[in-house]
Amino acid sequence: MKKRIVITMVFFIGALISTPALAGQGHGGHGSDSGKDMKPADGMDHGARHTSMDHAGMGGTFKHTASQGGIDAVFQVMRLDSMNMTSDQGDTHHIMVNLNAADSGASIKKAIGKIKVIAPDKTEQISPLKNYDGILAANFTFIKPGKYGVICLLKHNDQKQVFKFWYDFSD
Repeated sequence: MKKRIVITMVFFIGALISTPALAGQGHGGHGSDSGKDMKPADGMDHGARHTSMDHAGMGGTFKHTASQGGIDAVFQVMRLDSMNMTSDQGDTHHIMVNLNAADSGASIKKAIGKIKVIAPDKTEQISPLKNYDGILAANFTFIKPGKYGVICLLKHNDQKQVFKFWYDFSD
């Protein structure tokens, strides 16, 4: 029980601010670790933390926003089929993050990072984030309904940030 409470607390340490226009931005094809592309089917203080989630979203899009360490981040988890996209690797979901400086709102375009997704059965998937002109993205496979833990490690200007949240996947 203590382990579950600790894990739950750890996942809500992230920080991001919502940007509705992000869903409409194109950013080319994204692949999984192998690099294969998908194909179209037709102001917070430094160290301050803020999080919010939007389960409804547009077209099944889940949003998680948080602010941490001077960075505002907007995560979006989307089903590939809702985006009219497929993956050569059989991936089912697309996770992307948009980063902005908390003080100025300026887009952070030179960040790097990776995401780990922990499935309800405790299996893990790790994928490096690909940078598409400031929008970082990776694909994952969500098979079983349930809560998936999403952990994102980012590096920008020699600073590391860790954002964590839960994504509740229902078939």
